[in-house]
This record gives sequence, C-alpha cells and structure tokens, in this order.
Amino acid sequence: QVQLIESGGGLVQVGGSLRLSCEASGRTFSTYAMGWFRQAPGKEREFVAAIGWDSNTIYNESVLGRFTISRDNTKKTGFLHMNGLKPDDTAVYYCAGRQGDASYYSTNYPDWGQGTQVTVSS
Repeated sequence: QVQLIESGGGLVQVGGSLRLSCEASGRTFSTYAMGWFRQAPGKEREFVAAIGWDSNTIYNESVLGRFTISRDNTKKTGFLHMNGLKPDDTAVYYCAGRQGDASYYSTNYPDWGQGTQVTVSS
C-alpha cells in the first residue's frame, strides 16, 4: 500500500495563494493517479482535482481557472497550486491515490493522506 504525506496547508488571506504537496511512498508512482478532495466543517467531502498517470487532469468547476494540479514523477510528489483563494475554499484538504486514470469519485481511491488544513480569512 502507498503512503501519502501532505504538506503546505495554512492560513491565507482572500485572494492569496498556497501550494499543497503530496509525497507518495512506493515504487509505482509513474502509473499512479493522484486526486485532491476537501471537507469543510459540516459538509461532505468533495472532489477538487485529479491528475492521472498520463498527466491528464480533471477539476471541480468551482476551482477551474484558480487551482492547478501537477505532478513530479522524479520526486513521487503531486501538487495542488491554489490561487485566488476564497473563504469557501476553507477546508481540510486530502490527497488520495490510485493506480491508473484520474477519477472524480473518492471511492475509487484506496490510498489517502492524513489531511492538511487550509483556512482563508476575509
């Protein structure tokens, strides 16, 4: 099983930027898809973005044009670059992984990180 370790969360003002990182253990990262999900207090976990083994990307409409997902196979790390942050982006962000293609659905990801808090203050 792959272990995922997230970093990069924090407190930022409206309009600010953050970069989340998710480092994966294991030897099969080149065939691995990575997704980001978030969960705000009192709300269900929602899909944010994902990148497939082939670097194909998919996004939640609410973050299109503001967030960019990327990967660095040499570092076995995925990234979520977040710009133009809004108070509604406040949540715990989780990275998730699976072999193969990017997916919108959390149930398709067997591997999960511990989560990192992102707080956007107005």
